[in-house]
Amino acid sequence: MPVINFSYSELCKLLEREVSIETLRTRLPMIGADLNAADECVDELSFEFFPDRPDLYSVEGIARALRSFLGDGTDLTEYHADPSEVTIEVDSSVKDVRPFIWSAIVEDLTIDDPLIRSMMDLQEKLHLTLGRNRRKVAIGIHDMSAVEPPFTYKAVLPDELSFQPLQGTREMTPREILSNHEKGRAYAFVLEGKKRYPVIVDKNETVLSMPPIINGIATEVTELTETVLVDCTGTDINAVKYAVNILVTALADRGGKIRTVTINQGGESFTAPNLAPREMDLDVAYANQWLGTNLSGEDMAKCLGKVGYSVTPQGKTLKVGVPPFRADILHSVDLAEDVAIGFGYERFGSTYPHEVTFGAEDQLVAFADRTRPVMVGLGFFEVATLSLSNPHEQFTAMNLPSDSDALRIRNPVTEAHTLVRTSLIPSLMAILRKNKHRELPQRIFEIGDVVQETRNRKLLAGAVIHARAGFTECKSVVLSISSAVGFAPDIIAADHPAFVEGRCAELRSGDSRIGLFGEIHPSTVEAFELKYPVIAFEVDLERLHRLL
Repeated sequence: MPVINFSYSELCKLLEREVSIETLRTRLPMIGADLNAADECVDELSFEFFPDRPDLYSVEGIARALRSFLGDGTDLTEYHADPSEVTIEVDSSVKDVRPFIWSAIVEDLTIDDPLIRSMMDLQEKLHLTLGRNRRKVAIGIHDMSAVEPPFTYKAVLPDELSFQPLQGTREMTPREILSNHEKGRAYAFVLEGKKRYPVIVDKNETVLSMPPIINGIATEVTELTETVLVDCTGTDINAVKYAVNILVTALADRGGKIRTVTINQGGESFTAPNLAPREMDLDVAYANQWLGTNLSGEDMAKCLGKVGYSVTPQGKTLKVGVPPFRADILHSVDLAEDVAIGFGYERFGSTYPHEVTFGAEDQLVAFADRTRPVMVGLGFFEVATLSLSNPHEQFTAMNLPSDSDALRIRNPVTEAHTLVRTSLIPSLMAILRKNKHRELPQRIFEIGDVVQETRNRKLLAGAVIHARAGFTECKSVVLSISSAVGFAPDIIAADHPAFVEGRCAELRSGDSRIGLFGEIHPSTVEAFELKYPVIAFEVDLERLHRLL
């Protein structure tokens, strides 16, 4: 969870009142935080906020939430954006690179060191969480006085233009930035494989930024800045919009005045940002059923008011106005959770168990845990992947026919998660693909569950990638694991479409097949967009435990 460090004096200044450290220690956890450090003797406080509340990743957001929660406000904080004549033209060249952009202008700011540090910290926290390390969302903040609208968002060739980036000493082309600049090297993986790179330029071709990598030095925000342009680019339009809303409302809480930007894209015009509350309905009986309460509509409205909503009771239903920065509110159950927060978790009470029972560790889990230090000792790094996968990774990329018995998801949320995995090796291959920009060798393993023949099975799998990875190394690893747990396997040659012919073997004990290992076939390596040899193994821990 993100750890937010903020100044106690800044928080009290934004609250326009003094709140005791003890109050913060006891009340902030009630809205979704864990205490990290709150010392009476120092000004800096540290709380770990839940990942579903990106609007609380700044001192401004925390102050806004506390104003309502501590009883100073019982309604939604409204934000308005006045129109401007600033436009951003979106060129079609960005469609296959980074297709979406959203924006806003904030005027009348008094930029000081606390505000700059707060905005930089919020920006980076949003990059890591909502932005998925800049893959999904990247934010730029620019001094408007240094550039002239209209602005253009386009994709350029690697050496088509040059500009001086922040923390740079000279003008550089996009290609040079990705190769030589610190931020370029750190985030080059986001643009890997792209033939063009996105840039934002003004009327005079002055470069504001090269998202999602680095801003230009021409628009660097300083203590002399009064008006900023906020740009947000990404691959998910909803995430991009919420990132802008979270950032500009925080700036508005610092006294800024928000103005709109017109975005022209694909023959359509859009006005950004949209700060109007989003309307949702909450059934009172539904919320009471979820919470085990018996609250009236009026009482439930007061609870929601304490966490910053506007609420209008309409018989058995509440008409709820959701703040524009609440990216986490997707369903009525999310509103029911906030009813519980407003009601107060401490008021729900607690009961002791009616019966005294004693638990014991599952023998299979204990056996699986014995293999972890073995894998670490062999130089492997443990990973944990999702149990949901898709037919392409599980079957097509592994050169396997589709398994009609694989457990499918009836209403999948995404195309990437349509079935329950039948093997761990594809999941490890996907991890290697996501880390192909990292140095080699890479050795990873996972202990996890799969579903085979409608049964849960616990497997141990590992994968190694480097230029000289081969069958002998894989056999050595597997025999080391077997020796460590007291198993003497029979090594039998095997054929498997995902492995190189003649370089694949099974672990057996009599007629029982315990596992499989070998060199991954080049076509499978290419299917996962990898460029070096890969070896992998998979062991059925349940069968192995039964044998032992």
